[in-house]
Amino acid sequence: MILSGTNLRYVLTFHLANQGPATVSELIKGLRHHGFSVKGRPSKTISDALRWEIEHGRVHRLARGRYGPAYIPRSTDYRIHRRVLSLRSAVVAERRAQV
Repeated sequence: MILSGTNLRYVLTFHLANQGPATVSELIKGLRHHGFSVKGRPSKTISDALRWEIEHGRVHRLARGRYGPAYIPRSTDYRIHRRVLSLRSAVVAERRAQV
């Protein structure tokens, strides 16, 4: 499943909130592990998506190419969590349909 926009930002933010700080390459591997991909050059697409999250205070840039979680309000965390679970379920359903 190709992610973009809000879905991509939510999946990345969810990953950082649950797994802790990560490099862009670790985030790419995490996306692939869960059956997700992005259009274009993955490192640029992910960095661009995280820039938006940094501006909204949900992600910190720790170093070049390394990001970590920041404070996420409970209601936002709930919304992100629900969306990511829904996306993961869609990937599972997509994989089952292919078999």
